[in-house]
Amino acid sequence: MALSKRKISGFCWNFLLVIQFADSCRGFYLPGSYMHTYSTKDAIYAKVNSLTSIETELPFSYYSLPYCKPTGGIKKSAENLGELLMGDQIDNSPYQFRMNVNESLYLCTTSPLSVHEVKLFKQRTHDLYQVNMILDNLPVMRIAIQNGVNIQWTGFPIGYTAPNSNDDYIINHLKFKVLVHEYEGSGVQIIGTGEEGMGVVSEADKTKASGFEIVGFEVVPCSVRYDPEVMTKLHMYDNISSVNCPLELDKSQIIREQERISFTYEVEFVKSNIRWPSRWDAYLRMEGSRVHWFSILNSLMVITFLAGIVFVIFLRTVRRDLRRYEELDKEAQAQMNEELSGWKLVVGDVFREPNHSKLLCVMIGDGVQITGMALVTIVFAALGFMSPASRGMLLTGMIILYLFLGIAAGYVAVRLWRTLKGTTAGWKSLSWSVACFFPGIVFVILTALNFILWGNKSTSAIPISLYFVLLSLWFCISVPLTLVGGYLGTQAEEIQYPVRTNQIPREIPGRKYPSWLLILGAGTLPFGTLFIELFFILSSIWLGRFYYVFGFLLIVLLLLIIICAEVSVVLTYMHLCVEDWQWWWNAFFASGSVALYVFLYSINYLVFDLQSLSGPVSAILYLGYSMIMAVAVMLSTGTIGFITSFYFVHYLFSSVKID
Repeated sequence: MALSKRKISGFCWNFLLVIQFADSCRGFYLPGSYMHTYSTKDAIYAKVNSLTSIETELPFSYYSLPYCKPTGGIKKSAENLGELLMGDQIDNSPYQFRMNVNESLYLCTTSPLSVHEVKLFKQRTHDLYQVNMILDNLPVMRIAIQNGVNIQWTGFPIGYTAPNSNDDYIINHLKFKVLVHEYEGSGVQIIGTGEEGMGVVSEADKTKASGFEIVGFEVVPCSVRYDPEVMTKLHMYDNISSVNCPLELDKSQIIREQERISFTYEVEFVKSNIRWPSRWDAYLRMEGSRVHWFSILNSLMVITFLAGIVFVIFLRTVRRDLRRYEELDKEAQAQMNEELSGWKLVVGDVFREPNHSKLLCVMIGDGVQITGMALVTIVFAALGFMSPASRGMLLTGMIILYLFLGIAAGYVAVRLWRTLKGTTAGWKSLSWSVACFFPGIVFVILTALNFILWGNKSTSAIPISLYFVLLSLWFCISVPLTLVGGYLGTQAEEIQYPVRTNQIPREIPGRKYPSWLLILGAGTLPFGTLFIELFFILSSIWLGRFYYVFGFLLIVLLLLIIICAEVSVVLTYMHLCVEDWQWWWNAFFASGSVALYVFLYSINYLVFDLQSLSGPVSAILYLGYSMIMAVAVMLSTGTIGFITSFYFVHYLFSSVKID
């Protein structure tokens, strides 16, 4: 009784603490950057990211072109691992505003353009490079009206080529519109960990948070020809007259040798009803939701069809055979054993060790690691923990999860190895292979691509220092955890086979059709689930679009797992019925063959949807990254199919009583 009272008392104290915390905290915002409020005339500084193009996919530093530089020099922003790997290079810029102050300002005038600078400007213009600016963690947005429809892009072009002419013109005047929401100051203060942190609202200071929030950042780019003699008499941030974007080419700034280009900008602050938590809605508008639902319904139909086949296999064929078998007496069973047909004939060979068993264990271990990483990452993203405001957080989270899931990879691989071999000998070598197989493939491909990026001086080239960081993470975290997982696998209970394996392997009868044909056909079913969502993913990666429909992606992933399991079970049963006891690799590739279709679809996307992609360098980069994606898909889907088939075969033959 006293113990019960103490429990109740402890519960009451915890409840009171929760109530007290709830009283002091009036709101909680997760995820993304914490809210920053500004008072009138507060300074606001814009930043610049790498120049990007959908034609080359080679990002370059903003200051690789002769743009105006900040008075205090160029300073790089702190970047996480994901940002560095994606080629983001965020620097400070000379563009600065004052809250609620509309003004037109002069920045600078360049020296006469050299031959090299003109060539660089023209090349970047022809390759459709975009300038990407950031204000209060919001990317700049450009809105245009085409055929009565608002079309929006992030960023603005470096310049443009005049129609029916070889002349190029530079964007040198920017008309910014900053949307602000007036915050009423209801006694809250935002406490956060940084631009990519969480925001907690408390009543610590009732005055600090009142003011204005930035909820939108738009730009209208213009090309304006200035008189350099007049402009050079001005100083940076001197006021100038407001400028209308000229439509005539003779009033636009041409790019040519010895030309001096003046850069100016103006800013207008507009009050908006958009609230701060909704400010990303304009960037994340979900397009084609009907297509996503169509993809899901299509997958459900495939799942229902396959589930019907599996149902027939289990409840009609297998159960019927087993029930009839169990109803016979021992003499009849002995007589029936001599007349067995189909899958029952391979009872003495079905658990015979497969060829290249170590490679199979390694691939299954890596597949578990990749599948776990993908599932956890997408769940967290679907719940909103990985906001696009936190640049690079998605990739960083994936890498961290992959590192720590090494323990699961080592455990599964070594336990399967122990099951196949009947001994734990060689588990350390196997664990090392698991830790180095998939990361080794990725490392080789990325290194080859990195030499290309280094040769082109792209910001997406991985610096040597980051190489050492990645290698340290690999060998100091992933490898030791995989070895720990392997050790745990040696201590786990061994999976016992339900039947004994004969000493002499049974001859596999000839077939009318090769097994690889069935395997290739089986891969089309999981691909049918995946390919619509794959289109949106590729578009977000290569066309610079935001992808944030992780709820749909989570549903598609779960459907894909179910279909891979069903396909592999059906194909394994078909092979056993024709007395083919070498089902291990067939079960893996039955679902893993979807990776071939993913890679072929990537090539199709390159040819028909990325027609703007120019040059062999861009194509090699695209195919290299697609190869990494295809290998990851093969390991993940193959593992799902293999594990399901293994337990299906184990259950099937555990029901057979044959001596």
